[in-house]
Amino acid sequence: MTVLLPELLNETLSLSLDLVEAALLIFNLSIVFAIIFVERRNPTVALAWVAVLLLFPYIGIVLYLLFGRHIYSERRFRLKGRDDDRVGLHVRRQEQALIEDRIEFAEPSTERFVPLMRLLLKEDRAVIWKRTNVEYEDRGEAHFASMFEAIGSARHHIHAEYYIIRDDDLGRRFIQALADRAQEGVAVRLVYDAVGCAEVGRHFFDPLVDAGGRAVPFFPGFLGRINFRINFRNHRKILVVDGDTGFVGGYNIGLEYLGEGPLGPWRDAHLRLEGDAVRSLQARFLMDWNYAARDTLRVDDDLFPEPRTAGQVVCQVASSGPDTPKMTIKEGFLKLVASAMESIEITTPYFIPDDSVLDALRIAAASGVRVRIMIPSKPDHLFVYWTTLSYIGSLLDAGVRAFSYDRGFLHAKTCVIDGEACTVGTANWDVPSFKLNFETNAFIYDPGVSAEICRAFERDLEFCTEITLERYRSRGRVVRFKESISRLFSPLL
Repeated sequence: MTVLLPELLNETLSLSLDLVEAALLIFNLSIVFAIIFVERRNPTVALAWVAVLLLFPYIGIVLYLLFGRHIYSERRFRLKGRDDDRVGLHVRRQEQALIEDRIEFAEPSTERFVPLMRLLLKEDRAVIWKRTNVEYEDRGEAHFASMFEAIGSARHHIHAEYYIIRDDDLGRRFIQALADRAQEGVAVRLVYDAVGCAEVGRHFFDPLVDAGGRAVPFFPGFLGRINFRINFRNHRKILVVDGDTGFVGGYNIGLEYLGEGPLGPWRDAHLRLEGDAVRSLQARFLMDWNYAARDTLRVDDDLFPEPRTAGQVVCQVASSGPDTPKMTIKEGFLKLVASAMESIEITTPYFIPDDSVLDALRIAAASGVRVRIMIPSKPDHLFVYWTTLSYIGSLLDAGVRAFSYDRGFLHAKTCVIDGEACTVGTANWDVPSFKLNFETNAFIYDPGVSAEICRAFERDLEFCTEITLERYRSRGRVVRFKESISRLFSPLL
């Protein structure tokens, strides 16, 4: 009996392992079946996932659970889309006027961007606002000073929505500033992304909540901080104060955005909006708040007051995300590129485009348009960095010029066309921003604002190294290997 017991245990363990292996195999094959027959994805993406799941079944299951699932999210975000339609009805007033060419613009150069305006209006109900004041902010100290000044001036409400809020001096100052206003009776609502803010403790938001404000996570996991959904993140950075002042762009809340992180000096881009375009930021926040908080915050005059400040800038605010099949921001990028006659200046920390964007940039460069792309020289995500280099390299022989920013980390997400129209926002030029994450960009039709961003681009060139075709071709074998492996997995995004 003593001799048989170990053998019996071994047989039982072996049988259990066989059952686990069989269950994993069945689960693996069910995922493959779902990808092919249910999800009906892009064929390239589908083949990539099938190859990973069949060649590396155990690793493939983990990767799919982290990055690949779509079925549950589509059902969940369809419900969000219905709520968005109800809340967004109030921003559709100009659609018929634009179709009938009854909208006039003070700046003649704006007229040629009407097709882009129609696109954004149709795809995302992005109303064309003509009375907005726009301030471009590309230095952290100035941006956060402007932001805290606006928060301190709040009298009715503060609506904030951020991907990352750090538990550091700046993050705690931000929460305390919100709490101070809530203590004075201001309605404060904060949406934070569950993955982007996963490192903050559960009591981090207590000062705000204790003061009467509310803080809710966007798309939280089932196990607290443990979240198996890396994609479908709320990448937006929006702040709306009293419905009259708004901010949108690349800055999250943390000391690294002041250049005090491991990547050194931080180069980013943000907009401060005053006037009628803030209504679109407000509508965007309400849609996300009602989803994240499971609330029914209503549209009323207190949240959409008449603007106290009226500028002359023409502006649209467009959003996109996995809650809709329309990749509105990517389509806006494509239309901007197609509209260019002289120049295209792009800054982006991550450049992982799909074929349509690559082709558009190649065609623009081949047709004589000056195309310049600026990316960071310091990687914050190595996989993304090497993939970015591989895509940049594929554009150089078409005449596109590329530059690596050497002064610190480049996190700005901007594009300027002919010095007449531009976009600034949260979206990178990569597939996650195009279709997997929730993003918001302002599209601005104004030579003054566009020229200011062009000047910033020219200043940054002083701290750049050009990635010439010769330099790219002379890279070593190790770099080539890293690029090839990274690019191989990019369709899985």
